[in-house]
Parts: sequence; C-alpha cells; structure tokens
Amino acid sequence: MNLQELLSLTLPPIAIAFRPTALPGVPHVGAVGPAGCSYWKLAAEGKVFYTEAADHYNCPIGAYTHGVDLPAEKATQLEGLVKIMVGLEYLKMEEVPDIPRRTAPFGVAMYGPFPGAPFDPDVVLVRGRAKQVMLVVEATRMAGIGPNVSVRPRPTCAMLPETMQQDRATISFGCIGNRVYTGLGDDELYVAIPGDKVSELVSKLATVVMANRELDKFHRGRQAAG
Repeated sequence: MNLQELLSLTLPPIAIAFRPTALPGVPHVGAVGPAGCSYWKLAAEGKVFYTEAADHYNCPIGAYTHGVDLPAEKATQLEGLVKIMVGLEYLKMEEVPDIPRRTAPFGVAMYGPFPGAPFDPDVVLVRGRAKQVMLVVEATRMAGIGPNVSVRPRPTCAMLPETMQQDRATISFGCIGNRVYTGLGDDELYVAIPGDKVSELVSKLATVVMANRELDKFHRGRQAAG
C-alpha cells in the first residue's frame, strides 16, 4: 500500500524535485501561478510539470526559500513584503536570516503526484488532518527521521529546503498565504518527508497504522468498561 491508501488521504501526496533541467517528457507548467505553493495544488490534482525561475517571481517569499534569484524589481517587492509583515508584527526582522532556503542554483522544480511522478523526489509532501499527520510523524520516528523541531513556523514553503538540508521530516501548520493558494482546510496541516526515505517510512507506517487500529479498540474497550 502507498501513503494515500495507508492514511486514507483525500488528496495524494506530491513529489517535488529540484534539478538543473527538466526530464524529457515533463512539460512546462504553462500558466504562472500567484505563488510557489499554488503549484502544489496542481500536483495534488494529478498534473506532472516543471517550473522555471520566472514562474516563481510572483511570490517573493517563495522565491527566497526556493533559491530563485529575483530581478531588481521583484527583489524590491520582497523587501516591501517583509516590511509589511514586520509592520503587522507578523514577523521580526531578525527572523528573516533564519528562514531556510535553497542555496544551490535554481534550474527547474518538477512536481507531480506521489506515487506516479516520473522522477525521484527530493521531498514528498503529505497533506492531511491531525490524526493522519500523527500517524506519519510516529512512522518518521520509527524510521529515524523524526522532526528536529516540533513545527516549522511560516512561511510554509520553507519546509522544503529544511527537509532537504536536514534529511529529516518537517511538520508545518501552513501559513495564511499557503492556505489561500492551496485551499488547505482549517483542520489540515503538512508533513514533508525526504524523498530517499519514503520507502522506509511507508514500511514503518504500515506497522503504525495497524498498531493504532488495535490500540483504538483497546482504549475504547477500557472506556466502555468504565
């Protein structure tokens, strides 16, 4: 069974890979999205595609975390957006250098549903409700890739470079921009998993799901017995 089947996810996990160039047969996204995370929604709908640097210019924060070099005009927009966030007391200026970001040159980012994407992912992103994410996190700890911190604060897209750099799972509650652009439900959050660790995680997840099913019966029995 795969992640979607084991967790009974409404939407499939998505695969994301950063490469110098796209694989043959993987098409360009065609339409530029309002934010980098808007491409997550397309991938969850079953589309396979790649984006170039210019496809991320509309989201200065996302471009920053993805390691996209912005032209001067867009870089000014990033500075302005950060100042707005600071002015709203949503962000502190001293937090900015600590936001994870890719440092390798940006070539393309490829997206697709997982499984099913025709490339090896750097990150597999699971979107689910609290109980589903609970099961994944329990499995990450069994697989030795549990998160180093409890939850990745905003922006949500920073969980991609953090997962790649630490080679461990990352949890995010999402951020308001991500929720708007992806339609993330009020009861949903994310877990990002290193792509090369997914197979091991799935094997552990099968054990976790079975154990939780039996423990659910046990605890309900105790509750009924008073």
